[in-house]
Amino acid sequence: MVKSEIILKLSKKIHPKLKKSDLETILDTLVNTIIEGINDKKSCELRKFGRFSPKRIKGRTNARNPKSGQIIQTKDKNSISFKMSKELMNEINTKEREIN
Repeated sequence: MVKSEIILKLSKKIHPKLKKSDLETILDTLVNTIIEGINDKKSCELRKFGRFSPKRIKGRTNARNPKSGQIIQTKDKNSISFKMSKELMNEINTKEREIN
């Protein structure tokens, strides 16, 4: 699902007369707030959905270039880990059982 589909679903579920530009602003603000929290090394939790946490991945000294086979050193980098809530996990597993 892409951003425009999410905005369309929000428009139908919340209020059809609400402007799509307003919904897009709300969605952008939500995503940017999560990004700012991750940049500040803070976890962001959305109840009944999950938790986004910053994660540091250490560089490797024994990585290989797949093309040449040469041993190279990679740098440290930042990443995000996501842990889904129990409610989301139950919802996903319930839907799978209904499909099968």
